[in-house]
Amino acid sequence: MMNWHEKNAEFNALIKQLFHDNDWQKRAEAARKLGLVKDARATNLMCRALRSEKDYIVVNKIIEALGRIGDGRATLRVIEKLKEEQEKIEIDKFRIIYIIESLIKIKDKRALSYLGPLLESSDEDIKDLTFKAFNVIEPTWQEILERERNKSIQEIFKTK
Repeated sequence: MMNWHEKNAEFNALIKQLFHDNDWQKRAEAARKLGLVKDARATNLMCRALRSEKDYIVVNKIIEALGRIGDGRATLRVIEKLKEEQEKIEIDKFRIIYIIESLIKIKDKRALSYLGPLLESSDEDIKDLTFKAFNVIEPTWQEILERERNKSIQEIFKTK
């Protein structure tokens, strides 16, 4: 069993590796391990790394790790990645799936208005996963839609 000082030293080493290692595989591994540690102290730093990281796989690992940590402070940064993806001519299905899975684990209702359009996705996997996200994050979402029939999903679940 590691004591607090050892855990802290490992945590700091992983953060340093995530930001400064030249090898993308080592950065990806640092992100993965930070997700497994589930230390909420990593959230803001990983959100910063998500913004600056250029490597495709490392970005996916950071998104996945933020989901594992489950801290709502990551929601808007993960949504930023979703918006970036949706603006592309060719959306990346796997990136979208990583994002939805991460948002399911974070369980922040603010994600719903951004996920709403994916309920209409032509891709069945994305559509099914989005339904799952709605069911996990807001189990009564269909009743809410029924009640608020005259409003769009974006209006209903828009964050105050």
